[in-house]
Amino acid sequence: MVGYCPICGKPVYFGEKKRSLGRDYHPLCLKCQQCQRQLTPGQHAEHDEKPYCTNCYMKTFGTVTGD
Repeated sequence: MVGYCPICGKPVYFGEKKRSLGRDYHPLCLKCQQCQRQLTPGQHAEHDEKPYCTNCYMKTFGTVTGD
């Protein structure tokens, strides 16, 4: 079964996917929505289903959840 990237909306095939927090991403799509830094699967926070690095999440939303 092919999943769809929550960032770009395009299909994510098995050989290219980065699975993080229950979603499949393209490797280049899994980046912080604020600073654009590439993220490691499972090592980031989310807000409104968008990934953020821990630093940007703390600055913007105050506390870390979803790690």
